[in-house]
Amino acid sequence: MREIDTCEVTCVDEEKVVRVNEQLKNQDPMSVAKIFKALSDPTRLKIAYSLTLEEELCVCDISNIVEASNATASHHLRLLHNLGLAKYRKVGKLVYYSLDDEHVSQLIKIAFTHQMEVENRG
Repeated sequence: MREIDTCEVTCVDEEKVVRVNEQLKNQDPMSVAKIFKALSDPTRLKIAYSLTLEEELCVCDISNIVEASNATASHHLRLLHNLGLAKYRKVGKLVYYSLDDEHVSQLIKIAFTHQMEVENRG
């Protein structure tokens, strides 16, 4: 028999709904969704994860890691930078990227840890 994964009756806890809606008024889900959208691209996620493993990488290193041209890697890095997920510094003719802060690093690490746990369950 198939398990039903929805409520069979309507029962709303008004206090919880009001409390959550109040909290949502102070947040910007669209901006947060843009972060997850950026990280939903496998190449950008691979770049972000690489930057959790190495604190800083130059564009040339990143392009080799993701097996893409420098232009393609730069495009992905620029998007990550524009969303506040990555930062860069220029040293002579080289550009080095790192994750913007520890929150971004934790987000990436947690996602990979969770995925490993899911895979190990099955």
